[in-house]
Amino acid sequence: MQATLKSAATFTGVGLHSGQPARLVVHPASADYGIWFRRTDILAGDGMVPARWDRVELSPLCTKLVNDAGVSVCTVEHLMAALAGCGIHNALIEIDGPEVPILDGSSADFVETFLSRGVAEQDVPLRVLKVMKPVTVEIESAWARLTPSDQLSIAFEIDFQERGIGKQSRTLALANGAFVRELSTSRTFCRQADVDAMRANGLALGGIPGVNAVVFDGPRVQSGTGLRHSDEPVRHKMLDAMGDLALAGAPILGAYMGVRAGHAVTNRLLRALFETPGAVAWVESDTNISARLPGAGVRRDEVPALV
Repeated sequence: MQATLKSAATFTGVGLHSGQPARLVVHPASADYGIWFRRTDILAGDGMVPARWDRVELSPLCTKLVNDAGVSVCTVEHLMAALAGCGIHNALIEIDGPEVPILDGSSADFVETFLSRGVAEQDVPLRVLKVMKPVTVEIESAWARLTPSDQLSIAFEIDFQERGIGKQSRTLALANGAFVRELSTSRTFCRQADVDAMRANGLALGGIPGVNAVVFDGPRVQSGTGLRHSDEPVRHKMLDAMGDLALAGAPILGAYMGVRAGHAVTNRLLRALFETPGAVAWVESDTNISARLPGAGVRRDEVPALV
């Protein structure tokens, strides 16, 4: 069955890149509505922006959605990952600015609030996207692949010269609340050199090392009270991939593999999936499929305690 929130959830904070404050409200929505953003500060013209793969404007730093009128919402990936991880398929998201609040740099606050509000099943069948044959995209040294599977899984590899990060890899089946337990609290991360370069170009204005981002400078780590996982960077990359895959418009049954991949690579992978004849098929979710979806049976007490 499809699902939505039982009651609205409100979040306030600043955007990671813009530094602009924003108020965001996630409202319940009817079955088959999907996920939509509405820019409440747009008083003339079309302020509705669909959370969909073909509305992504490619960017290496975040995921940005743009409608036909040029109205945009960026840094949607952590929110989209939380919605997918909690099994929420229909929602109207009102926001009074161009960037989703970064909060603590992870999906934890979104997940905790959604599960405290409660998720309501809707008496309408859920359709899912089943990967039927492998699809791969590559951009320079980064690549990503989707292959057939009976559930969503994410595997990721990263390799940074920064000593505090290094080479990390992880694979996770996303069934039955695994996203909430294993990935939702992992924060965005970057190198100090990246922070300096972004701020010189008017970006990362809302980033605060140790508060909403983990910053690595050689062997030094600025992360507040410490890393939440020893491999927090690769877990966060998996969180990002989860959010970007959620823009497919329905849960995916397939195995994702990313190597040094970012937002642009994952979006191009979705584009290739839908553009490749026979690569994906719509399937109505039955009891067996529903039990393997990311939000199946997830509970509020499964959200890890934060450090």
